[in-house]
Amino acid sequence: MKMLITILNDEDSGHVYEALHKADFPVTRIASTGGFLRQGNSTLMIGADDARVDEAVEIIYSRCFPSIEPFARRAIVFVLNVEQFEQY
Repeated sequence: MKMLITILNDEDSGHVYEALHKADFPVTRIASTGGFLRQGNSTLMIGADDARVDEAVEIIYSRCFPSIEPFARRAIVFVLNVEQFEQY
């Protein structure tokens, strides 16, 4: 199992969150700030089976609007191994 930690522009986070939720990915949205995108951000924590990581990444990138700034990034995705997962 993997956890994708995704830092997005606030403008994109709602679209990405809804698309991931509709595709049955467990996702949690957290308001965040930081230097990655230099503006209001949201962090999504997404659980994914190893076989569905590429699907989740495709959903993320397909729901982000193109940036008007030449070298700006709309999303940053970290993919981490999850050794153990429990839900109560």
